[in-house]
Amino acid sequence: MTKSKIAVVPGSFDPITYGHLDIIERACKIFDKVYVSVLRNSSKQGLFSPDERIDLISGVTKHLDNVEVVQFDGLLIDFCQQVKADAIIRGLRAVSDFEYEMQLTSMNRKLDSQIETMYIMTNNNYSFISSSIVKEVAKYGGKIEDIVPPLIEDALKEKFKEQ
Repeated sequence: MTKSKIAVVPGSFDPITYGHLDIIERACKIFDKVYVSVLRNSSKQGLFSPDERIDLISGVTKHLDNVEVVQFDGLLIDFCQQVKADAIIRGLRAVSDFEYEMQLTSMNRKLDSQIETMYIMTNNNYSFISSSIVKEVAKYGGKIEDIVPPLIEDALKEKFKEQ
């Protein structure tokens, strides 16, 4: 019996974009099990609650049989150890992302040298997208259907209607 290969794709996903989804789908082709882990950061107030994000991510990843969407707080490495992950998957949009990601990777490696970090370059069509930009454009009624799935577009419109 061979060991399953397990990866964790961490993030705040507030909201999830086609760029995030691209990374998750590609990770699913490489790993047997992929945990999309939503960081619950008490020092940062998101537009969507962690529970809302989990529901939204679950909705847009339901076509992926090997994805499980979960919430975590604390150290990512502790979560990775808990689920027996082999790798952390991080998406890179541009060279500017790399310096910050390298710092995180170095610290994670110091905490547990057995868990690898793998970088997946985002599809060029999505390299300019960030959750912050998506929220800003959606807030003012801009066109976002090419950068987020329909479920997310609807949730953003509803959220900004409430404010």
